[in-house]
Amino acid sequence: MYNFNFYNPVKVLFGPGKLNELHSETLPGKKALIVTTNGTSVRKYGYLDRVQKELEQAGVEYAVFAEIRPNPTDINVMDGAKAVKDNGCDFVIALGGGSVMDCSKCIALMAANEGDIWDYSLSANGGKKNAPNPAIPIICITTSAGTASEVDIASVITNDKTQEKTGIFFPSMFPTLSIVDSDLMMSVPPKFTAYQGMDAFFHASETVVNKNVHPMGEMFALKTIELVAKYLPRAVKDGSDKEAREMMAYANTFAGYYMMCTSAHTMEHVMGSFHDDLVHGAGLIEIAHAYYDFFAERKAAEEPMKKMARAMGVENPASGKDFIAALDKLIADVGCGDLKMSEEGITKEELKKYPAKVHEVLGGDITADPLLLSDDDYLAIFEAAWK
Repeated sequence: MYNFNFYNPVKVLFGPGKLNELHSETLPGKKALIVTTNGTSVRKYGYLDRVQKELEQAGVEYAVFAEIRPNPTDINVMDGAKAVKDNGCDFVIALGGGSVMDCSKCIALMAANEGDIWDYSLSANGGKKNAPNPAIPIICITTSAGTASEVDIASVITNDKTQEKTGIFFPSMFPTLSIVDSDLMMSVPPKFTAYQGMDAFFHASETVVNKNVHPMGEMFALKTIELVAKYLPRAVKDGSDKEAREMMAYANTFAGYYMMCTSAHTMEHVMGSFHDDLVHGAGLIEIAHAYYDFFAERKAAEEPMKKMARAMGVENPASGKDFIAALDKLIADVGCGDLKMSEEGITKEELKKYPAKVHEVLGGDITADPLLLSDDDYLAIFEAAWK
């Protein structure tokens, strides 16, 4: 139980105003490709301009690649890698949320390797190759509190042709430097604050119920759950609440240091592979009650669930059902109690295709749930979640 490995080489600048220190860092190259969203927020709120000025102050050149969509694709990756080469860049700066950071890691990988990103995917239709060259250096500047992509090697990429949404990860994809500046999160709208915050929550809750969890992973996860339960409703209610934003940033990054996801993340990736407009956090919320209640009904994770209930402020929880009740309340308190899979375009008939896909995508460890799930179990959970 006490055997574990821990490795994290990412230098993190954490706290409000930390973006202002970028120019004083030893940057890993002479010209950066700044990768950001195809939306307008980083320009509207001045974040891109601030990064550019920091680079100018450091004497570093840059080009901008602003084409990343909410669920980044293999095409986004390959276009970005081409932009690195065409502009003579030698490192990548991700400016944005989880989609931007995930895609940037793969762009950095493909800037140094031949072929297509799917050659290195472990999904059913992936090439399963080992990347011969390390990724070029990556700096992550996160504008959201949810994915913790700024402190890990993981990226999630969608292939529209094969309908796969899967993780791609190599050790060289750890960022060299990450900036977690909660001032950059103040402008996130309430709905997306909730989706991102609950993503962080589920990274932690899946870790706690993971049958392979150990004390170090549980330590990070339970603290994350405590912080999200306390501060996410505040951040959703009042986006200008600086303490709530900072503590949610803390919770998000904390969860990323030991993320042990289970089938729940894989199940959501299946949903997202069929519906590329589905926001990851929203999908996780939609299946959460059914997923955790499956194990609570079978008393398969009683102690882990009681630990999570206590972290959420429940006094003397008697069973896993107390965690389910606390989870339902949190989801309602952040304005997500009415989310419906049907409103994402997911039909009940479509759910029958999902169990087979669980084995084809990479999200979480499908062997690490409190009970090993069969395809019938996956379908039962999806159907219980559907409304």
